[in-house]
Amino acid sequence: MKLLRRFVFVILAVVGLLALFIAANLIPVDDTPYAQTDFYRQTMDRLARLPTPTPAKQGLRAGWAKVNMTPDFTTPTGGYGVRRGKHWSTVHDSIYARATVVDNGSVRVALVALDLLIVPPTVVEALKRRLPEVGFTWEQVYMGAIHSHNSLGGWAPGLVGTLIAGSYEERIVALITNSVLNAIRVANGDLQPVSVAYTETAAPEMVYNRLHNEGPEDDRVRVLQLRQAAGKTATLASFAAHSTIINSDVPQWLSRDWPGVLVDNLEKRTGGFAMYMAGAVGSMGPTEQGETEDAQLHFIADSLTTKISTALTQAPARPDSALALLTLPLTLRDAHVRVSDGWRLRPWLFLKLYGDYPAEMKALRIGNTVLLGMPADFSGELAMQLGKTVAGRGLNLMVTSFNGGYIGYVTPDAYYHETRYETRDMNWFGPQMGAYFTEFGDRMVQKVAQP
Repeated sequence: MKLLRRFVFVILAVVGLLALFIAANLIPVDDTPYAQTDFYRQTMDRLARLPTPTPAKQGLRAGWAKVNMTPDFTTPTGGYGVRRGKHWSTVHDSIYARATVVDNGSVRVALVALDLLIVPPTVVEALKRRLPEVGFTWEQVYMGAIHSHNSLGGWAPGLVGTLIAGSYEERIVALITNSVLNAIRVANGDLQPVSVAYTETAAPEMVYNRLHNEGPEDDRVRVLQLRQAAGKTATLASFAAHSTIINSDVPQWLSRDWPGVLVDNLEKRTGGFAMYMAGAVGSMGPTEQGETEDAQLHFIADSLTTKISTALTQAPARPDSALALLTLPLTLRDAHVRVSDGWRLRPWLFLKLYGDYPAEMKALRIGNTVLLGMPADFSGELAMQLGKTVAGRGLNLMVTSFNGGYIGYVTPDAYYHETRYETRDMNWFGPQMGAYFTEFGDRMVQKVAQP
């Protein structure tokens, strides 16, 4: 009996200490209007200091390459959910780093698409140190990921990183970094004059709003194609549907999900090079149709291939010389990981568990098209708002997520108080981030498109 009392006492003491710790580390949510904050003013100051685009010295030239980065060892699977860091056991399809280098005599830019869940911040840190090896700096690179939830993991240290991508392994970061550098090196070594074509087409049957069933859907497939005089092409496609067709963990596959099938299809159809970057996937899911996962992969990828191929036949390519890339470091509101609607953990606790990674926005202009890179699962609803504004200026807009930082989800502010995965669990930096990112996205487009 005495032993039982001691046991109960210990349990109560632990519970009490835990309750005290939590209580001491809870503070109210800060809903100060973002335009009245220091973080807004800091970002505005940085925006004002960004350079104006440099005039071109010649027409656009481009080269492209891909590097297979499928390892000869298994890794944790990056992708949340049932995977929980388990190692993949079967290579369903190979994993690549793809790069397209574009140059106009004054500016040289590398577009890099990774067949990963996100562009890992740890890889970005390594690239910032090593890009001079191939003649580039971070300010010359625009990155995106396909957002497959069944690709390489192991690239994020810390508790949150482990939950997302499994146990950290430095060799995985080195593998990805080396693959990116090799792809840029090869692409940069074969620059040829190109003309530029852009098209977009609707695919409403391929996507749904998973945040609100009746909400608007970003159903546009956006395509930028570079065409060399000899007929070779590089095609960049982007779409807002999540890459989450492969859900099961038996067997545990390494896979590019449906974007892998799409890219392979496009390369076969065009006889050229293709790459894919996830669009504003923050609230958009893929339509699943078919009795097996393989059938579902082909349903969406084959359908999108047909739509893209048809649209490209009607998209004339024109010579151009406009090329500019701007990088805007973002200051954010303090971390706001909420335990209830009005209460959040102290920022230091979240940063201890996740890490303190820089966030930035990238804006890349190629011809009359602007790519806007976000450090988050960016909402398709917000991207649609930006697209309407940009179209009014006579420009095309492709919003891509996962540019090398990762701050969780950015969703419309009207949904902030809803207890959903996207708006509560994965909204890490407080209220009004939707308006904040939309404003600076629009400002970045205006800045990079200056004559």
